[in-house]
Amino acid sequence: MGVISIILRRPPYGSVDAAEAIRHTLGGLTNDMTVNLVLLDGGVNAARIRQDISGTAYLSAEGGIADCVEMGASVYADRISMAEERIADADLAEGVKKADSGEISDVLMESDTIMIF
Repeated sequence: MGVISIILRRPPYGSVDAAEAIRHTLGGLTNDMTVNLVLLDGGVNAARIRQDISGTAYLSAEGGIADCVEMGASVYADRISMAEERIADADLAEGVKKADSGEISDVLMESDTIMIF
């Protein structure tokens, strides 16, 4: 059916962007689409493990990212954004691929549709 890439640039809490990016990723997968979820800027925090959401009304973005990986999405975390957000390799959710800007560019160039959150 095509390749869709979803770019998440905002942190997972404080807006609906991360939840919507994850929801659209899962929706594309359930409709037999090839889906890439690209985490840039504050969006890389969605793939941070051991998120503490206690005292908030939010669901864990970490769980949503795990669902995306489990269902077959390719999830990429930008290396520069990881450094800026102080996310070490060991703090990244399992199955999320670390990528440099060239790799992310290649993923986006191969996409039929790109959505940005």
